[in-house]
Amino acid sequence: MELTPSAHLDTFPRDHLPPPGAWPDLLLDLPELRYPERLNCAAELLDATAARLGPDRPALRTGGGACWSYGELRERADRIAHVLTDGLGVVPGNRVLLRGPTTPHLVACWLAVLKAGAVAVTVLAQQRAAELATICAIAEVRHALCDVRSVDELVKAGVPGLRITEFGGPGPDDLLALAAGASAEPYEAVATAADDVALIAFTSGTTGRPKGCMHFHRDVLAVADTFSAQVLRPRPDDLFAGSPPLGFTFGLGGLVLFPLRAGAAALLLEQAGPHQLLPAVAEHRVSVLFTAPTAYRVMLDHLDGHDLGSLRRCVSAGENLPAATWRQWHERTGQRIINGIGATELLHIFISAADEEIRPGTTGLPVPGWQARVVGPDGLPVPDGEPGLLAVRGPVGCRYLADPRQREYVRGGWNLTGDTYVREPDGRFRYVARADDMIISAGYNIAGPEVEDALLQHPDVAEAAVVGHDDALRGQIVAAYVVLRDGAAGGEETADALTEAVRERLAPYKCPRRIVFLDALPRTPTGKLQRFRLRALE
Repeated sequence: MELTPSAHLDTFPRDHLPPPGAWPDLLLDLPELRYPERLNCAAELLDATAARLGPDRPALRTGGGACWSYGELRERADRIAHVLTDGLGVVPGNRVLLRGPTTPHLVACWLAVLKAGAVAVTVLAQQRAAELATICAIAEVRHALCDVRSVDELVKAGVPGLRITEFGGPGPDDLLALAAGASAEPYEAVATAADDVALIAFTSGTTGRPKGCMHFHRDVLAVADTFSAQVLRPRPDDLFAGSPPLGFTFGLGGLVLFPLRAGAAALLLEQAGPHQLLPAVAEHRVSVLFTAPTAYRVMLDHLDGHDLGSLRRCVSAGENLPAATWRQWHERTGQRIINGIGATELLHIFISAADEEIRPGTTGLPVPGWQARVVGPDGLPVPDGEPGLLAVRGPVGCRYLADPRQREYVRGGWNLTGDTYVREPDGRFRYVARADDMIISAGYNIAGPEVEDALLQHPDVAEAAVVGHDDALRGQIVAAYVVLRDGAAGGEETADALTEAVRERLAPYKCPRRIVFLDALPRTPTGKLQRFRLRALE
């Protein structure tokens, strides 16, 4: 696909796209995906929505009770954009790092960066100096907008030539003070190309050098116009909330892209763990909730006393959703969790199902506009019912920033996500395991998530993770790491009971031969399980 003329003066993003032959096939056939050649996604999300539905609609709320309308958000973003271009010297194509807790000011900064034609590089507030230094080096970041509460690690990173502008502090050089004194005139968004890079999202992988995933302005709208519009189906009166931060594309979609595209509002919580989500849903009458399977599992133990009657949509992604968790949530709340699989490389969810299309234990069907299949080592589809690698293509595809791993992820025009899946005869896709997490014991292939699901059905189990440990006789054995519910005691008797519970549901060769009780499972800042750390406990 030939690129259109770029609006970027700093050509680094285009210069570092993968070679055309390494791109996946892109599917842009749906009418809603036929975007104009010139497109600024921030202007579409903010300016166009405010013009369509009115500037007085609520856009962003906080746990403390603050509320910004679409008009107020637009004014604040425009003032910041004026500061970027008039005061800080940011030009189209520059990479601007964004760091801080999930607040309306961070959202305004993200929109301002894109309206100015620059490239947003949103990172997690929890990331440490060495991680930040690596990201800035890969993306050649020279500007950063950082919440004053999160600036220390960024300063410690010692990035050469990086200009850090703080926001939320008391000084006259604070970004918010500069914005208050900036022009009040509306900022005319840079007429970027639909295929100009809008953001670089870094993978939250558990090992190895992070990969920068480059996404275009049209990509940002495409995930809203496919998964959100056609599976989630939000309404303008919805209030979104969730646990994933904006540095995680799951959170960027659920808290910014999807509500703004629909003219809805988002509740932004700086602390958004399971224990904060339940009272927030009840107090603010949240209707659309985004979080990970672990959070749903934890919240099940604390539902009493919280009115969740406002909920109409619950979305789960980030890791596999066990069927047991889905059923328990449905029994307790009446809500049918919308399961989904997404990837930083593809920006958001591409397989999912809602309402009557949901089958617990499966991820779902390809989202309209996307295609998926299960392939063998030769890249050819395997028969339904047989495990293989998940291959996906759609309106968004993997484009790593100058990374040779592009040719591992994209093969034959398809994106290979690294997940082992089965396509059922009814066309639904069922998760088996991460391809590198399959346990091979005495010649048997064992999927850890299947054993985890069996463990989670025991009433004493709060969380479970299963990995393979090396074994001289069998090659590997199944090892289970378990977090018990409050009041449950570990020990040999409990371990035997859990083993027997698995044996009642699965073939004997899948039963754990080692059970270890932990206070908590190791996770990344985005909530993904770090299985490599469990394997290292061997």
